[in-house]
Amino acid sequence: MTALSVNVNKIATLRNARGGNVPDLIKCSLDIERFGAQGITIHPRPDERHIRYQDARDLKKVIQTELNIEGNPNEKFIALVDEVQPAQVTLVPDAVDAITSDAGWDTIKNEAYLTKIVKHFKDQGIRTSIFVDPSIEMVEGAAKTGVDRIELYTEAYAHQYPSDKQAAVAPYIKAAQKALDLGLGINAGHDLSLENMRYFKDNVPGLLEVSIGHALISESLYMGLENVVNMYKSRLTD
Repeated sequence: MTALSVNVNKIATLRNARGGNVPDLIKCSLDIERFGAQGITIHPRPDERHIRYQDARDLKKVIQTELNIEGNPNEKFIALVDEVQPAQVTLVPDAVDAITSDAGWDTIKNEAYLTKIVKHFKDQGIRTSIFVDPSIEMVEGAAKTGVDRIELYTEAYAHQYPSDKQAAVAPYIKAAQKALDLGLGINAGHDLSLENMRYFKDNVPGLLEVSIGHALISESLYMGLENVVNMYKSRLTD
């Protein structure tokens, strides 16, 4: 079974737009768990424009499934993860001013750096994942760091899916198979949606978890959060 971790960044963005606590991020996250999601993902950025560092602390106290914190492992991020002790940390090479994640790690160029960070978190018993493009070389580089999992960056798949879904998924199948051969767990995320999720899950071997935020929250505006969470679960289990 592929687990669904819901990224709640967009809920925090809406809350911050008015400066109060509506919508309530904690309540929404607990509702998402109650509706059946197997995890909550947050991606705090240095300017705290959506998820605030305090949100991570508050969520850790109440989340009963898995809390996944993702982000660029700068000094502030590392200190937060050390304090909160989530179930999983996902290392993402996003720039400070990035609107959203737009590339996976160059795991060859950054092997020594990533190895050090991975060891730091694994020594504390935190499962680690590295965000990578669907490239055999990048998967092989990730394995050398000692990481537990990779997260396949799926924007390219989502972009090509409407015109040629077989070509869109092909590099992900190869990357996933290489990861399995190397003993890595496989996560995926970015621009996965109700439209393209099932085909990805049915074709990519060994998929353990997907992290979905923007599409899921947007679709929920039309169909309701509980309905949409269960629609994703159906696509991941049927």
